Amino acid sequence: PNPSRGRTVIQLQEGKPSSMSNKTDSSVKMVVAGAAAAIAAGSVSQAFVASPAPRAAPIQAEALLQSRSGPSSRGSNFGAAALTVGAVAAVGGRGLLLQRRATAVKKGVRVVEGKEIPWNLFSPKAPYQGSCISKETITSKTPLVNWETCHVIMDHGGKVPYIEGQSIGIIAPGPDKKGETPAKIRLYSIASSAPGDDETSKTVSLVVKRVLEVSGKGWCEYSNVPKGKDPEFPDAEKVYRGVCSSHVCDLNAGDDVMITGPTGAEMLLPEDPEANMIFMATGTGIAPFRSHLRYLFHDKATKGKFKGVAWMFLGVPYSESLLYDEEWKEMQAEFPDQFRYDYAISGEEKSEKNKINGEMWVQHKMMQYTDDLWKLVKDPKTHVYMCGLKGMESGFAECFQERVEAEGMDFSQEFLKKMKKDKRYHVEVY
Repeated sequence: PNPSRGRTVIQLQEGKPSSMSNKTDSSVKMVVAGAAAAIAAGSVSQAFVASPAPRAAPIQAEALLQSRSGPSSRGSNFGAAALTVGAVAAVGGRGLLLQRRATAVKKGVRVVEGKEIPWNLFSPKAPYQGSCISKETITSKTPLVNWETCHVIMDHGGKVPYIEGQSIGIIAPGPDKKGETPAKIRLYSIASSAPGDDETSKTVSLVVKRVLEVSGKGWCEYSNVPKGKDPEFPDAEKVYRGVCSSHVCDLNAGDDVMITGPTGAEMLLPEDPEANMIFMATGTGIAPFRSHLRYLFHDKATKGKFKGVAWMFLGVPYSESLLYDEEWKEMQAEFPDQFRYDYAISGEEKSEKNKINGEMWVQHKMMQYTDDLWKLVKDPKTHVYMCGLKGMESGFAECFQERVEAEGMDFSQEFLKKMKKDKRYHVEVY
């Protein structure tokens, strides 16, 4: 759980396409038949790649997204809208640590906890061609070579509906480190709520850290820059620049972006408006929580409907690495009894609890508030979310194991097992 290390993106592994049911009710058979005929003719996938021209079904999906009025409607009514678009979709892989059960019922839709949500409307072989609206570097330079993190807003024209907690894939032109063009898909957690930052339901935002590794300045296993040719580090033996993260962080307004998805069901918000949330993030693992928090405390359609408590912990290496600090301040000022956030700045703060290197990591910051947090964790309405580096789960155990055992329970076999059974434990790590 050291926030100063780790990649910001996740590579999907090769996998067989998921099986999807072809059963539809009589009201949509003609739509599916028409889409199937277009696929058979080989025209649909090419049209989606070559042109973002409007289509009836995506417009309907956009309308459905805009009509959402609150927590009870999240994730519903996507089925009919997704059928035509989803007819060209194929699920191409898996890679995130996803634990929540999601059942495929028809193309472009999955049922999760009894709700239909959009699912892989666009595949790696038939991505949606969106465009970059804006890109902003939201961190300042630090002693680390990989200090740069960008907030990128992309236009999907209402054709790629998603809900809070999902991810999309980005296909960079390449070549990747294996020489493949285009590069392998990379999956990113979405950092905007479903309506997008502009609340038009036509945009999606990502927070992406530029992957940069330089020998002699930290970890560097591979090199994809000829020796002596890197403009920033010409004397380095090896320099590796992340293919997809560089592609995203180098985008300019108007540039094309190839998008797949959406996908993911592990990080969805609970339906209960009185639920509580504890968010644990390192670096760009903040993405799904920004999506959640804007839904809970910012967006016009949903703001004020949440009745629970949300407490976020973010770990970063330096103060210059803090993400969306002004947004959290505004939310806390408006909702002081419902939203709280705390930072663990590992390169600037120390903790005696850390027996490895004495730095302040997320779990050590949480240990400063163990009494209050333990009351929340025990509440059956509280959900715990983690996103970021893989060691975060052991950090959660480190924080609460003593409290669990003091109440006569085994942490793994009883306490954690029950949290998972109750679907209150959500983990997406890399």
